[in-house]
Amino acid sequence: MMTDVFIGLGSNLADPASQLGRAIAELAALPNTSLVAQSPFYASKPVGPQGQPDYVNGAAWLSTSLKPHVLLNHLQNIEQAHGRERLQHWGPRTLDLDVLLYGQQTLNDDRLTVPHAQLSQRDFALQPLLDLNPKLTLPDGTALALLRQQCPDNQLRKLPPVARNDHS
Repeated sequence: MMTDVFIGLGSNLADPASQLGRAIAELAALPNTSLVAQSPFYASKPVGPQGQPDYVNGAAWLSTSLKPHVLLNHLQNIEQAHGRERLQHWGPRTLDLDVLLYGQQTLNDDRLTVPHAQLSQRDFALQPLLDLNPKLTLPDGTALALLRQQCPDNQLRKLPPVARNDHS
């Protein structure tokens, strides 16, 4: 059975928009998974320690038969392949991939919380999700559009689409 899953992507090191673009291609190539859509990318100030570069964030809508923890393992492998180091909580990173929503399931264990624990406080996660599907709701029925209206403003700046160099 296929489930609609929404993945949050973030980066603020090593050409962040390119990191996200490559990560989306890698998500689309996961086993038993297809990419339904990807959001525009947004720049925003960092949450947590200041004095680090602005973040670029986006979201990917996947359809997958992978179980939540198997999907998480794949996401962590992709992060590692992009040189992710976990040196500082909310510190700079080459790539951050988060399971924001997994169908209408709720999960809370030592490895994974779905919906993502801070989703309602993060405009840089909510806005890309709403770009993908403006009618999205949490498993409890709360509309993400309502959460976005109530969310602290992190001065999101929508980025132009990443230019592709098709010259050979």
